[in-house]
Amino acid sequence: MFGREIFRQSERINMNDFYLSVKELPLSERPYEKCEMYGAGALSDAELLAVILRTGSKQQRVIDLAVSILSSSTAYPGLKGLNYLTMKELTTIKGIGRVKAIEILCLTEITKRMSKEIHRESLKLVTPQSVADYYMQDMRHLTREQVLLLMMDSKNKILKDMIISEGTVNTSIMPTREIFVQAVKYEAVNIILLHNHPSGDPTPSAEDIRVTKRLSEAGNIIGIMLMDHIIIGDNRYISLKEQGLY
Repeated sequence: MFGREIFRQSERINMNDFYLSVKELPLSERPYEKCEMYGAGALSDAELLAVILRTGSKQQRVIDLAVSILSSSTAYPGLKGLNYLTMKELTTIKGIGRVKAIEILCLTEITKRMSKEIHRESLKLVTPQSVADYYMQDMRHLTREQVLLLMMDSKNKILKDMIISEGTVNTSIMPTREIFVQAVKYEAVNIILLHNHPSGDPTPSAEDIRVTKRLSEAGNIIGIMLMDHIIIGDNRYISLKEQGLY
């Protein structure tokens, strides 16, 4: 009865207006009120996104627009897919213009930075787990391999981190010379390398192991220790040091 009554009420108002905002949704479907009563954890993924978007369009309710966005990526449907959508891709979604696209991009960046803040203190321990946790959100959704160089002093205080190279979908470029040029420039005593596997599987390849051994040997010669080489997958990681692979 309640659902039919809502439908009858919707028939008596201008449908263009009905599709405009969260406030105009039926009471049972309003994410603001639902959040206030039961907490944000009670909201669905689409409802959470609808709160951020605030308004739909003349053709779509905001909740329907949120559903469209979450299903726009066939490879990664749901919230995970938001991490892969570019400005250009977002603006091709019906109902998403420049402002809403920017809001969504900023939302995904906030989630990455929040994750890094949560793990910032544990990073001082410089354990494979703490390092992987800190950089996970930055690297797990990359569509190309990226190599990150982490440089530290004798007390393992982080001096600098930087992207040292980017590769293709399944091939990274590990520039040995550039790695040690930067390490010497910042007077690093120890270094850690991280790179991602876009496939989500952090299992090291034979080339990953070979290059890591070469870097470790080169570091020993010039007095800069390769403390670890960590491969980031989809919410998973492998430490080549922990695995005894070099």
